[in-house]
Amino acid sequence: MVRIKHRYILVHILYPDLDSNWALQTGARGKALPDIVQIHRPSPDYLEPALLARALRDQVQLLYGDYGLGLVSSSLNVKYLSTATSTAIIRCARAHYRLVWAALSFMTHLPRASKSATAPRPCVMQVVRISGTIRKAEEEAIRRARATILRVEKASGEDSQDNMLGLLDRSEHEPLKASQLTAGRLANGSVVSDEEDEDIGQTSDDGG
Repeated sequence: MVRIKHRYILVHILYPDLDSNWALQTGARGKALPDIVQIHRPSPDYLEPALLARALRDQVQLLYGDYGLGLVSSSLNVKYLSTATSTAIIRCARAHYRLVWAALSFMTHLPRASKSATAPRPCVMQVVRISGTIRKAEEEAIRRARATILRVEKASGEDSQDNMLGLLDRSEHEPLKASQLTAGRLANGSVVSDEEDEDIGQTSDDGG
C-alpha cells in the first residue's frame, strides 16, 4: 500500500493597509498601536476554513486552469485557521505544494463572505514554513508568535515579561488534538522541511 505524502503550509495573513481609526480604538489610552500590530491584526470572523479553501482553489484554477485545479483539489484542505491570530495551516499533496504556494502568493484580497458583501479586504498571504508534518508547522507558529510579541513590546516600550508569553510556553507542551484540527479552529521566512527528508529550504530573514 502506497502512503500519500503531504506538505503542511503555515500561512500568516497580513494586512498592509494601515487603519488609523482601528489603531486608535484598539490602543490603550488613546495611543495608536504600532504598525506591526496593525499588520498582524485579527481577521474577520466570517473567514472560515471552507471559505479560504474555496478561494485558494479558485486562485489555483485562475493561474493553472482546470489541470492545476485537478492536481490539488483532492488533497487541498485547511487543517487549521485562527481569525484571532490570522494564522492558517494548509495541507496539500507533496508533489504539488508549489502550485498552492504560488496561488497563495498571488492572493491579494480576502474572499468575500457573499456576493453582496462589501469590497474585499486587501491582504498578503505570507508563507512562513512548509513542513512534512503538522507538528513542525505548529512549533514554528508558536516560535513566530513569541517573536512577534517581543517585537511589539519593544516597539511600544513595554516590559517583555508578558502573560501572553506564558500562555505560549504552556502551548508548547499542549499540542493540538486531532479533533481540533478536524474542526478547523492554531494560536506568527520560509522553511521547507520534512521529518522524513533533509531540510531543503532556508529560514527567511524575517524574525517575526
